[in-house]
Amino acid sequence: MDRATIQDWTLTKVQLRLDVRREVKYQVYRENHKHFLEMCSADGQPIHTLELPDGMKLDRTSYEVLLRYVLLDVIAA
Repeated sequence: MDRATIQDWTLTKVQLRLDVRREVKYQVYRENHKHFLEMCSADGQPIHTLELPDGMKLDRTSYEVLLRYVLLDVIAA
């Protein structure tokens, strides 16, 4: 299995609603030919791992936008 870190664990605060923020950590890695965004709570509890679609622009801003949408979806579930 070929795994490489693209962005190591990064701590960030994600704005979920006007008055609600959530602190999470995320990392981006490549495994074989696929890219993944893995997120967990600030204390290390896993939240979700998302496979990034081919051709997605890989930059920090894109990752943090994805975090918000995934967190909103996880919270709604």
